[in-house]
Amino acid sequence: MSLAVIALGTNMGTRIDNLNCAIRAISRLPGVTITSGSKVYETEPVGTDHPAKYYNAAILVDTTVSPAMLLGGCLGIEAAMGRVRKEKNGPRIIDLDLILYENFKSDSFELRVPHPEALKRSFVLRPLADIFPSGRAPGLFFGAALKELGDSGITETGYELVIPKGEIF
Repeated sequence: MSLAVIALGTNMGTRIDNLNCAIRAISRLPGVTITSGSKVYETEPVGTDHPAKYYNAAILVDTTVSPAMLLGGCLGIEAAMGRVRKEKNGPRIIDLDLILYENFKSDSFELRVPHPEALKRSFVLRPLADIFPSGRAPGLFFGAALKELGDSGITETGYELVIPKGEIF
């Protein structure tokens, strides 16, 4: 088993439902068990003029599948939920990013792990800190980056992620 972190984001439709739908789908992937999740945060859009705010969160999974297979499963979930990639950083019903995968690094075009932008994005680091309060995750020290970026533009929503515990949906 390996630990991996998947970051989730959405700024279209009923955002909390989008996050929880994606989590249910991830929980159904063979060889993937969700072990914990972060709080849900509302954040300002980055890199776009689109005004819709995002809901962002992260989940920790135990997995027996390869990083490429896990990413492929996430991309399949995005497509099944209606994600259309029209513009860079544009509005999206769901965005699933493989942030890190224990004992694995890749900088290929298809798979970049740890995610190269993770340490520059407070909307990734804040949820990551909920899962790893020490500021250290497998293969990623992010405490200093989080301290530097701070929590500006990030608000707790009060919503909680619904993490399936072996139920069949």
